[in-house]
Formats: sequence, C-alpha cells, structure tokens
Amino acid sequence: MKKIRLLIGLTLALTLAFAPQAFSAEKREKFGADKRHEEVKKELRTIKTSKEEFRWKMVMPWSKGLLFYDMAQHFADSVKLASGGRLDIKLFSAGELVGAMESFDAVSKGSAEIGHDWPGYWKGKNENFVSFASVPFGLDTEGYNIWLYERGGLEQMQELYGRYNLYALPGGNGGQEMGFFSNKKASKMADFKGMRVRTPGWYMDIMNSLGASVTPLPGGEVYLALERGVIDAAEFSTPAINYPMGFDEITKYVIEPGVHQPSVQCAFFINKDAYNKLPDDLKWIIDIAAKETQLWSSAWQENLNIDAIKLFKQKVEFVKMDDAAITSFAKRTKEYLDELKGKYPDVKKTLDSQEQFKKDFADWREIRSGLTPWPIDDYINGKRTQ
Repeated sequence: MKKIRLLIGLTLALTLAFAPQAFSAEKREKFGADKRHEEVKKELRTIKTSKEEFRWKMVMPWSKGLLFYDMAQHFADSVKLASGGRLDIKLFSAGELVGAMESFDAVSKGSAEIGHDWPGYWKGKNENFVSFASVPFGLDTEGYNIWLYERGGLEQMQELYGRYNLYALPGGNGGQEMGFFSNKKASKMADFKGMRVRTPGWYMDIMNSLGASVTPLPGGEVYLALERGVIDAAEFSTPAINYPMGFDEITKYVIEPGVHQPSVQCAFFINKDAYNKLPDDLKWIIDIAAKETQLWSSAWQENLNIDAIKLFKQKVEFVKMDDAAITSFAKRTKEYLDELKGKYPDVKKTLDSQEQFKKDFADWREIRSGLTPWPIDDYINGKRTQ
C-alpha cells in the first residue's frame, strides 16, 4: 500500500513538473507563429522544379574594390548554387555597362534585369528612398532586420520601388558607419561650423543647417579632395570598406560616433517584367538568397571591422564628440526629419513606422541593457553599456 501511495505521489509530481498548463485555470495559446508556413504549405501542392534557364545582368554603383560589390556577388553565387545554374546573374561594376548612378533607370527600363544599391542614392526620385538606406539616429542593423521583415518595412520598400517597375528585397547590411576622417579635432558643436565636409543624404542637409559646408562627393573623389584640402573632413562607410580607401594616410583624426548612419542598408532591385517571367521555384530561391545575404553580410563586415580598426588606430586618433554636441545633432535631426515629414507623405509614413517600432522595442531594450558582451575582465571592472 505504501508503495502504491509513493508511486501515485511520484506520478503527480512528474505531471506537475512537465505539464503545468494542465493545472492552469486558463491555458494560453502558442506565443507567435511563422506566418510563412501556411503559404509554403499551399505552394508545395503546386510548385515544381523548373527546367528553363535564365541569364541576367546585374548593375550597381560599386567598383570591384568595394565590399558592397562582394555582397552582390555573394547573392549571385547563392542564387546560382541553389538553382543548379538555372539562374545565372553576371555582375557589371560601375561604368562597365552603365554609369554608377544610371543603374536604377537601367533596371527600371529593362536594359539590365537586376541591380544592387544603397537606396539613398535615389533621393532625387523620391526622398523616402533614404528611409530604407540610413537615417541619422535611426535604425541599427538589428532594428532594420526586425522592421523590414516583421513590422511591414519590406512591404513599404516594395511599394516604393514598385512605382518604378521594380521588385525590391533587402540586399545586405554593413552595420554602423565610421564618423568623419578629419585633420581638425572636432568634438564640440562649435568645431563643426565652417568645416568643409563630405557626406550624402539627409545628413548633408543637417550639417549645412548647422553651419558646415557640405558636398556629396562620389567615393572615388574623396581621397583626392582630402589630400588637396578641398574638404576638411569626410565620411564614407564602415571600417572594413574605408580602410582600402586610405583616408588615414592623409588625416589625423576620426570623429565618432557615426550618428549619420547607425547602419548601412542595401537593396536588390529587379525589373518587374523579368521577375514575373521567372517560375515560382526561382522566385523563392531569390527571396531566400537575399535573406541569406542580409544575414551573412553583417557578420562578415563586423568581423572584418576588427582588423580594420586595429590598422586605423596605428595612424589616426579616434575622437568622441561630447554629449552636448551629440544632443545638438539629435535635436537638429529631429527638426529636419519633422520638416521632411511635413513635405512628403511617403517619408512621414515610413519614418513614423520606424519610430513606432523603436518606441515599442524600448521596454525590452531597456530591460535587457547592461549586458553588453565586453571582455569579462572589463565587465567585472564596471564596463556595462555600449
């Protein structure tokens, strides 16, 4: 009898331990689901592996020496591998087939089937392209990934590109960019007044409004302009992308942080007519290869940044802007973005969506803070947040 009571007690304990919901007054449903799963189940009933072969041309603003070109090549390689060679994408760097800034129109009109870009280059067509590239004090890499894939950002991106006969997908994220390479040790707001600097996009307008003199020089012209003193300071991209450009050979300082671009988001844009001719299995391959490129690119870039920063520190001094300067930049940025939103409904819709995501994410960001993965000895000695 004692053994029976012991067995019953043990069974009850195990039941409580491994099935607590069975004793809950109100059972909860599963928290979240993969929305794509049901779509895939439907697709698998009809989808077939096609035999037709396609040869596409990809154009871009990049030369072969830039790591952005490598992102595009990585995507093309993934598509070719996954399709067994049925979709072969040949890359053409800037100037080989069309000029760097002609790639958007070339794909839109069908002269090439696909392009790779930093969406902010098309600011002249619609201001809102910058929202999908880099917003001063905006989304970091994690933020872009969540907003694009889970908060409706991708749909907004595709609607905007779609107006130009293009189908768009996120095409790699390079992470946070460096600040200004400069021969002036600027850390306070007043230091930037009168400086001649190179930066594109919305930060160009913001810097001009704060008293700087800004020109959006193409990347290939920046070194010479710095060397000849045409400009006093310039930013271009991430440590790994900047290092081959040699800015540290002709400047003394790098002014951080790169508040103009908390991350640099790229895109693939495909001529809609060419895309619509593809069988469904190749469309899925393109989608998955673009997501794989988005994941790989940020890990690849950040790992390269480790050595790039070590090399930069041998020649330049990294200068941190003081809090007052960063706050002034942030205030002026907010005023400027509000002005844009007042003029352009597209910009308002997208920036409001991004800002709402940041607000919604703020609780978890705050609760999880204080665990930045510094080397453990630094953490023990009190280093907490980034």
